[in-house]
Amino acid sequence: MDVAREAYVPAGTVVNSMDGSAERTLLITLTGRDRPGVTSRLFGTLAEFPLAVADVEQVVIRGRLVLGVLVSYTEGADIGRVWNAAERVANDLDMEIELSTGRNKRVPKRRGRLHVTVLGAPLMPAAMAGIAGRIAANAANIDRIERLAASPVTCIEMDVSGADPDALRAGLAAEAAEQQVDVAVQYGGLHRRAKRLIVMDVDSTLIQGEVIELLAEHAGCLDEVAKVTEAAMRGELDFEGSLRERVALLAGLDAAAIDDVRDKLQLAAGARTMVRTLKRLDYKFAIVSGGFTQVTDALVDDLGIDYSMANTLEIENGRLTGRVTPPVIDRAGKATALERFAREAGIPLSQTVAIGDGANDLDMLQAAGLGIAYNAKPVVRQAADTAVNVPYLDTILFLLGISREEVEAADADDPTT
Repeated sequence: MDVAREAYVPAGTVVNSMDGSAERTLLITLTGRDRPGVTSRLFGTLAEFPLAVADVEQVVIRGRLVLGVLVSYTEGADIGRVWNAAERVANDLDMEIELSTGRNKRVPKRRGRLHVTVLGAPLMPAAMAGIAGRIAANAANIDRIERLAASPVTCIEMDVSGADPDALRAGLAAEAAEQQVDVAVQYGGLHRRAKRLIVMDVDSTLIQGEVIELLAEHAGCLDEVAKVTEAAMRGELDFEGSLRERVALLAGLDAAAIDDVRDKLQLAAGARTMVRTLKRLDYKFAIVSGGFTQVTDALVDDLGIDYSMANTLEIENGRLTGRVTPPVIDRAGKATALERFAREAGIPLSQTVAIGDGANDLDMLQAAGLGIAYNAKPVVRQAADTAVNVPYLDTILFLLGISREEVEAADADDPTT
């Protein structure tokens, strides 16, 4: 079982401390119906011999178990007895077994592990073939593959070692575009588990649509406002100037229109699940918006958001004046807000995640430890660390290593859900 052996042999060198020679290894792979006690039975048998555990990996797919155990031993050990004992375990459990011996060799130290997360709806074999091919072309190895979700999208995560992160990210971005899937590349280990502050744009990200356009519909100037919004989102116009231009068109609008818009707002699909799950895990959650506090304050109360910053529409005598109260939260202001929230939470910027869709979010995405372009304009997708192009905000959880099964289990345990 040469392929499996490559997967389980550790990157370091096992050396006999007495004579400096490399120790030998035995790879034991059990395959068959999953049931309680398989792992304990195998290790209980191996405990009778002078062996050291070098590596273990186990996976269950639709009730079928694959358990791989790599043990090391010194030359002269009676490995035949170990072999026979392992085969008896397999026979008793009615499982298939493969055994192979080898010698750990000195190998160059490999680069650190990366997480490669693939999202597709549906996820086709051609996409997986292309992604695996790109990984191989980077002289990297796939050490582990795991499914994180089957719905509303299929999410597969791979642990990859030996790759140059920048080169792999560039290659996989090209493959993702060709295969029409989303692929994220992140550092493994503490780099990922330490993420503790999520900062998110609001319009067309946390919520569906743009608040200013909903207000413009009430004011009868939707087409004019929408054109300016699109140009600003693409980065063709200065945000502050475009905001003032659009708000000016709302002058004289009855402030009651804000209440109507707020009451009709719809969260993005999966938004409530994402916020609820992250709050359970003790993440801090923040929103920063080029929109308006008259709307975002309600979202803060509804979702239990920790930090918030947005612009404020000026209102006099019950009507909009066509102005915003300074200072304006623009592209630079969003990055400043991220830094302020991180400082107040006592969290380094490297442990923050920013999510946005427009050019106004670029500085924030680049300042964060992980910048995610969510159903974003091309200029934003190209600049962000990774992009998600499916209409489910809770897929962000998969990029953080949280599986759909874990989310559902947490909801089942919470009677308030």
